[in-house]
Amino acid sequence: MDKRAEIIDRLISESGLSKKAFAEKIGIPPTTLRSMLSRGVGNASVDNVIKVCKGLGITTDQLEDLASSGNNDVETIAAHHDGEDWTEEELEEIRRFKEFVKSKRKNNQG
Repeated sequence: MDKRAEIIDRLISESGLSKKAFAEKIGIPPTTLRSMLSRGVGNASVDNVIKVCKGLGITTDQLEDLASSGNNDVETIAAHHDGEDWTEEELEEIRRFKEFVKSKRKNNQG
């Protein structure tokens, strides 16, 4: 399982849904999700990767950032906004604000 697939698998588990229920929720066959997780995200269609990311409340860029950061502490914006529908633009704005707040914290410590 590649790093991106591991992250997706973990986030689905943390959502409280089974893989089958998650796949049905986002409108892809459970077999497609299973294939994506076992064969790797890079072998999946772009449309399906986008559907999975949207279903998890993250962008594809955030998935890549999580996979390349080597940080095993997967934290998503969506985890802090359960039950709320956010557009991609709103999620991006929240992410930028979060980074801004983190940078202020670092500046105050140094």
